[in-house]
Amino acid sequence: MNPKAQCIICNRNQNVSKTLPLCRNCILEKFELCKEKILESHNKTREIFGLSPLELLDVSTESSISCQICARKCKLQEDTTGFCGIRFRISDTIRGPSKDHAFVSWYLDPLPTNCVADWICPGGTGCGYPKFAMRKGPEYGYFNLAVFFEACNLNCLYCQNWHFREPRRRKILRHLDQILQAMTSQVTCLCFFGGDPSPQAPFAINLSEQALEKRKGKILRICWETNGLFNKSFLDKVIEISLKSGGIIKFDIKAWHEELYIALTGGSKRKVFENFQYIAQFFNERKEIPLLTASTLLVPFYVEEEEVYQIAKFIAEINPEIPYRILAYSPQFFLRDLPLITKEKAYRALELAKKVGLKRVSLGNEHLLR
Repeated sequence: MNPKAQCIICNRNQNVSKTLPLCRNCILEKFELCKEKILESHNKTREIFGLSPLELLDVSTESSISCQICARKCKLQEDTTGFCGIRFRISDTIRGPSKDHAFVSWYLDPLPTNCVADWICPGGTGCGYPKFAMRKGPEYGYFNLAVFFEACNLNCLYCQNWHFREPRRRKILRHLDQILQAMTSQVTCLCFFGGDPSPQAPFAINLSEQALEKRKGKILRICWETNGLFNKSFLDKVIEISLKSGGIIKFDIKAWHEELYIALTGGSKRKVFENFQYIAQFFNERKEIPLLTASTLLVPFYVEEEEVYQIAKFIAEINPEIPYRILAYSPQFFLRDLPLITKEKAYRALELAKKVGLKRVSLGNEHLLR
């Protein structure tokens, strides 16, 4: 961490990033004073990749049209692009990827893999055998077909998979048949991540249904690793697909406080938490494999014990059986001047999550702790 960086509001706290020179206390207690700088920080990082400024997409006018694909519902003026960068308005029409084409890439990932849910999923543990798993333990010799969606509806300043934004990675629309052809007989997982699958949900749902039809009578789990910003109209289908296939819906919950959520991601937490609560209603419909799980990345000085405690409490009050994983920080993207998280903070966060009543809590990426 650069010792010269300090909060531009209080001029005292050194625990900040140069990209977001605002301390946690000021973000929470003096948010109105911080808003302009938060907006500036996000817009600078987006401009580099040719993405629209935040403020243009949340203003509704008589001439704007609301995109209905994800929960952000960007308000698009003519000749403007949505937050995700892949949906745009021409005249009175919003265009972008379809249910048959998407901006995606994919690869075969040997099981057990380093998935956020590997500690509770059939591919990593054998839970759900024999209906949803090939064996009673880890599925060595089998594969996860990992489908990476090259667009996102958040702007996390510490994004761990930010490289898809690079202009040199020219976006090419792929047809779902190309992915179906990559499904060998050894594929037992189809996992959507990114970026995020929610800005291209129609494609992900169509691909899931066709993949399950192709592998009818055989094990193929459909999983979603997401920030949770699905349009509610797609959620029932996502839940149905996951329940039927033995898959897991994995929410990356960034922070508890709304002000901190906005400062770090450029988006609100409201729809994320609403969607999480909605999916949790179906949790007990399949006992052998958790339908829903959550994770939180510890971000030094911003997302530490207090945020984890509040998120864990929120989850426990819904259902204490929902698994929760705390992840160690890796300095990435525009917050790479922050340090690794300490072991002491990570283990305190872990204990706090258990203290509120959660029955299944785990700490991941421990090799990154200092």
